[in-house]
Amino acid sequence: MTETQGPAHKKDMSRRRVVLAGGAVIVAAGIGAGAVASASADEDTAGAAKSGGGHGEACYRLTSETTEGPYYIDADKFRKDITEDKEGIPLTLRLKVIDSDTCKPVAHAAVDIWHCDALGIYSGYEAMSSGGPGGPGGPGDGGTPPTDAPTGPPPSGGPGGGGGGHSEPTDDERYLRGTQLTDKHGYVEFKTIFPGWYQGRCVHIHTKVHVGGKMTDGGYEGGHTCHTGQFFFAESAVLDSAKIEPYSTSTTARTTLTEDTIYDGSGVTGGLLKLSYRKRHMARGVVGSITMGVDPDETHDGTDL
Repeated sequence: MTETQGPAHKKDMSRRRVVLAGGAVIVAAGIGAGAVASASADEDTAGAAKSGGGHGEACYRLTSETTEGPYYIDADKFRKDITEDKEGIPLTLRLKVIDSDTCKPVAHAAVDIWHCDALGIYSGYEAMSSGGPGGPGGPGDGGTPPTDAPTGPPPSGGPGGGGGGHSEPTDDERYLRGTQLTDKHGYVEFKTIFPGWYQGRCVHIHTKVHVGGKMTDGGYEGGHTCHTGQFFFAESAVLDSAKIEPYSTSTTARTTLTEDTIYDGSGVTGGLLKLSYRKRHMARGVVGSITMGVDPDETHDGTDL
């Protein structure tokens, strides 16, 4: 990735500076007995503990760029709740955007998220999605329910493998897609559902961060995309979700986090969400959070990866 001008040693120090893990505070809020919390190894948990709970802000390394994938639709749904009528485990997604060089919040950035439903179907691309009833690997195809065992190597390209070639929408549906502007502290929160899986990819959510534009009646216009990434889920949480309907009805071949061709294994830097939920009552809801370190001066639209 191209960095801004300045002394190399100073850029390295500022990029790699990690202070109190404020993102963990968001996740930990409301966790009681019997709850499950997962966090990345990149989180400075020791620093948070020394601070008496982590009352400071979080500054992370530059977040990994990933492919846009074939199913992106330009920001046109400004809303917090993107669920529409989709069934699934409620997911509250709390995101923070910071400048990875200065550690300051990036206010008024437009954050897009989009992901498949509980059975692997993307809105706008229902005819092309590989999961769901009637689709390859969907319920009733004679497959087996997901387990913690690998399901074989994922495809090397195309929709299942996370290829970057964009495809034109096949329908007018827009569920599980939305955009919001960050507040003055760099935060946005979405209400959605825990994503399902489809053959060739682990469970994930796509995201883009746009800066320098403005919100109009026609959507977010102007500016540029400074980050294109994906959020990932701990394998234990995916296995817990697979016990709950409608996820449990899917027999789609599942790719694990370690098998995935997009996740780079770097924890928070690579997009691994911090998750909290009550293990015996996951169906009631999950909270996921992450701090994204971006370079507002760069352009990363995800189509060149």
